[in-house]
Amino acid sequence: MLVFGRRRWLTALLQAQRWPFQPSRDMRLVQFRAPHLTGPHLGLESGNGGGVINLSAFDPTLPKTMIEFLGQGEAALSVAKRALAAQLPVLPRSEVTFLAPVTRPDKVVCVGMNYVDHCKEQNVPVPKEPIIFSKFASSIVGPYDEVVLPPESQEVDWEVELAVVIGKKGKHIKATDAMAHVAGFTVAHDVSARDWQMRRNGKQWLLGKTFDTFCPLGPALVTKDSVAGDVILTGTPPGVGVFRKPPVFLKKGDEVQCEIEELGVIVNKVV
Repeated sequence: MLVFGRRRWLTALLQAQRWPFQPSRDMRLVQFRAPHLTGPHLGLESGNGGGVINLSAFDPTLPKTMIEFLGQGEAALSVAKRALAAQLPVLPRSEVTFLAPVTRPDKVVCVGMNYVDHCKEQNVPVPKEPIIFSKFASSIVGPYDEVVLPPESQEVDWEVELAVVIGKKGKHIKATDAMAHVAGFTVAHDVSARDWQMRRNGKQWLLGKTFDTFCPLGPALVTKDSVAGDVILTGTPPGVGVFRKPPVFLKKGDEVQCEIEELGVIVNKVV
């Protein structure tokens, strides 16, 4: 952990070569606002950390939200690919406000203790089956939005996670067919109130995981080669605050930076 003045930078990096997929390097779907546009819009990030191409300017019939876009499947994705190749004007990054790439999904499904090293840092056995919990969709905020410390908790912690965005509905899906239902990937910050998660409310995880602003997402939905909108948080690697000696929790004025190689960086100030 590096500390610069009152800002605490907490960076976790997942190596792309460990993933069982290779995301497209150039299809980076975003939701954004701009002063000269009414309401949220769907766009393309022109490279990791670049400006934004307004997809509505290329095809006004395209949906303006990610959920609707994903619902149109390959038809909408093919239009976005043509827009990317058309070399349209790019809105400077400084002139847009990035929203979460997916807002108001039906489900936010999370996997707990999914990394062996994360189990080791808390001295617990690796689960034989996945530990599944959820966050309310109301906890989702944008990639650069503030994380608000709830007055009910004194032990707010950070977790950087790879988020999988589901693009096609399904049920009783075979493991070999799972990736066909994935639209793409993004960075998630699974903010956690450890006192509520570990000691209060019967030690159920839900309340500790789902305070307002406890799920920053973004900056982009990086698609895979083939393409709903449910979000799956796949678990955190080691390095969280509660298992450090002594424990370290987020305080007002901290700034958390979560980065996943090829997907991007989200930065959230704690207020």
